[in-house]
Amino acid sequence: MPHIHPSRALGFAAVLLLANSAVVAKPNIVVMMADDMGYSDIGCYGGEIRTPNLDGLASNGLRFTQFYNAARCCPTRASLLTGLYAHQAGIGHMTSENEELRFDLGYPGYRGFLNRSCVTIAEALRPAGYRTLMAGKWHVGTFEGMWPVDRGFDEYYGIVRGASNFFRPAPDKLLVRNRERLVPGGDYYTTDAFTEHAIEFVRDAERVDDRPFFLYLAYTAPHWPLHAWPEDTQRYRGKYLAGWDAVRKARLERMVEMGIIAKAWNLSIRDAVPWETLSRDMRDEMDLRMAIYAAQIDRMDQNIGRLVDTLEDLGELDDTLLFFLSDNGGCAEGGMLGRGPRAILLTKNGYSQSYGQAWANASNTPFRKYKHWVHEGGIATPLIVHWPAGIPGKGQLRGEPTHLIDIMATALDVAGADYPTRFAGHDITVLEGVSMVPVFEDQPTGREALYWEHEGNRAVRAGKWKLVAEHEGPWELYDMEADRTETHDLMRQHPETARSMIEMYTAWAKARNVLPGRPARRPGYVPEPLEYPETADYERLPNWP
Repeated sequence: MPHIHPSRALGFAAVLLLANSAVVAKPNIVVMMADDMGYSDIGCYGGEIRTPNLDGLASNGLRFTQFYNAARCCPTRASLLTGLYAHQAGIGHMTSENEELRFDLGYPGYRGFLNRSCVTIAEALRPAGYRTLMAGKWHVGTFEGMWPVDRGFDEYYGIVRGASNFFRPAPDKLLVRNRERLVPGGDYYTTDAFTEHAIEFVRDAERVDDRPFFLYLAYTAPHWPLHAWPEDTQRYRGKYLAGWDAVRKARLERMVEMGIIAKAWNLSIRDAVPWETLSRDMRDEMDLRMAIYAAQIDRMDQNIGRLVDTLEDLGELDDTLLFFLSDNGGCAEGGMLGRGPRAILLTKNGYSQSYGQAWANASNTPFRKYKHWVHEGGIATPLIVHWPAGIPGKGQLRGEPTHLIDIMATALDVAGADYPTRFAGHDITVLEGVSMVPVFEDQPTGREALYWEHEGNRAVRAGKWKLVAEHEGPWELYDMEADRTETHDLMRQHPETARSMIEMYTAWAKARNVLPGRPARRPGYVPEPLEYPETADYERLPNWP
C-alpha cells in the first residue's frame, strides 16, 4: 500500500481507485519545469542526453505526446500558475524588469506582472489545506509585492528575474529567500541550490504536520548562459562531432520506435548550415557548446533524482502527483552558431552565451521553429506525469492535446479545492484549463480548441487541425494526425475549415485581451491602461487563396 496521511480528506472529483480498490487520498503535488529545453532532448523522448531519473519516472508513469506550452518563459509561467491564457493574467509578452516598467505596454494583457484578476495555484490550494512551496525561477513579477510570497507561497527560494549566471547570479537578478535578498558564495550552482532548498522545504513540511504540500520547482537549466560543472560537460565532449544532421536522424529513429511520433511524418527541413561546411575548429567549438547544454540537462536530471529519492525516503513518492515539463521549445537566440566567445565557455563567466539555432533545430526534432514561435518546435513540450497511487497505467503514452493551463485545473481536481470567483477583494477570471484526470485513464477532455499568441505569432488547435501563422505572415493550416511536423500547408485544400478557425481565433483574441500583432514598446510608463482598438486586423491574410 502507498503511504497515505490519515488526516488527509478525499479530494478529487473524478475519484480514482487503486488496483486493490483502496481509495486514493489527497496527494502532494509537484510541478518541475525545465527552461528552454527542446522536445526531444531527454532520453524518454528520444534524446541521447543521459536522463535516467526522468526516464524512470516515465517508465512508471505517463508520457504525454501532445502537451503544449505558451512559447516563451513569462507567458508559460503565467499560464501554468493561473490556469488562464497569459494575456488574461497580464503577461502577454514579458515581465516588467526595471523602475521604468519598460515591458508594461499599458494594455491589460501586457502589464508585465500577474494581475489581481487571477489566482495562482498556491493561492487556490492554501484554503484546501496545502503547504505551498517554491524554488527556482519566478519571472512573473519583478517588484516587491509581486513575489511568490505575495502570491500564495509559504516558502520561496530562487531568482525573481529571468535567466542568470549559474555560478554567480548578479544582484539585479534578485536571488531571495522569501523576502531576504541573498548573495551566494562558494561552489554555488543554481540547479543544485534550487533543489537543495526544495528538499529542505519538503522535509520541513513533513516535520511540521501531516498536511499535503504543493511544490513548484522551476529550474533555469538549460537556458543560456552555457554553464555546467566540468565533470558533467566532459561526459559529452566529442559526442556531437558527427553534427546536427546525425543527431536529428538518430533522435527521429528512436522517437518513431517509442511511438512518440508517427513514422509517416516528415522530418522538418534542416534549419541550419551544413555541418560539413564548418572548419575543424568550428566543429570542435559546436561540439563543446552542445556538450555544455547536454551537461546542464544531465545535472538537472541528477537533481530531480535527489528530490525523488527524498520523497521516497519520506514515504511520500507513491502519494505524490508529479509533473515534469519544459517552458518552451529549444532556443535559437544567439544566431546560427551560438553567442558568446569560445574563451569563456568552460569558465564561470558570462551571462548570454548560447548553443545557437543549429543545435536548437536538433533539440526540437522533428518539429519546426523555436521558442517565441507557435509552430510545434516552439510550443510542444515533453510532459511526464508520475503518480503511483492514482494512475494505474505505467510506461504508457497519452496523445490527447493538453496545455499547461490544465495543470491548475488538474491540481484543484485532485486536491478537492475550489476555484474562487472572488479573491482578496477582486473578481477572478473564469478558469480556462480543464482537468487532465480523465486523460490519466486515457479518456478525452472534451475541449473544443486551444489557442496561442506571442509577439504576433498565433495559432489555434481544434481536433486534428492546427491553424498557425508567424508574425505578419499568412495563416497556414495543418492536419496534425497526418503531418504534425507542419510540412504540408492545406490552406488551399480546406479554405472553409481555415475560415472557421480564423473566426474562432478572432473571437478568442478579442475576449482575452490579445492584440493583433506585436504591441510597440512605449518609451515611458503610462499609469492608466490604454484602450483596446474597437476594430483591429486579427486575420492578416496577405496570401489568402
